[in-house]
Amino acid sequence: MATAVKPQAISGVSAGVENTIETVYPSVAATGLGRFFGRLYNSIPLKINGIKLSQILFCLPTAPIPVLFLYLPMKVGGNRYTLTNRSIQIWSALGGRMDQQMALTDIAEIEIQVQPGQEFFNAGDLALTNARGDVVMQLEGVPYPHRFRQIILDARNARVQSDESLAAIQARG
Repeated sequence: MATAVKPQAISGVSAGVENTIETVYPSVAATGLGRFFGRLYNSIPLKINGIKLSQILFCLPTAPIPVLFLYLPMKVGGNRYTLTNRSIQIWSALGGRMDQQMALTDIAEIEIQVQPGQEFFNAGDLALTNARGDVVMQLEGVPYPHRFRQIILDARNARVQSDESLAAIQARG
């Protein structure tokens, strides 16, 4: 006999349970060497058929260096950023240890900082600030930073609205 499961009011949302929304791995643009290659690949603005001359000259010959010495080591020993319905977390890729966590309700603003060399990789750093304006968490080398910033803000707004609704319901009873 099958057991009946009570349907959730909102698909994927469970009261009292922390659910992962998205996990992002930093780009090689999180490192100084990665940013160096990004600057190199954008160093000659002259374009041939819409492609910068520096990309034609430097990308293919130097590609093994960032792959072997940056990308692979970062995937094994670097960090990952996990957004849940309650917090944003920085986890070490090796060993699965949470290094830092910030509640979504503590996020007042998220500033995007694109360092020289990160634009080639379409990456940037996210500075998460609290209500006092203090940078509490820094997410470095985030691919498509504008997109991830918006997802975090949307999750924060949903969390705040959910908490306010729950408080209003509890105040009635």
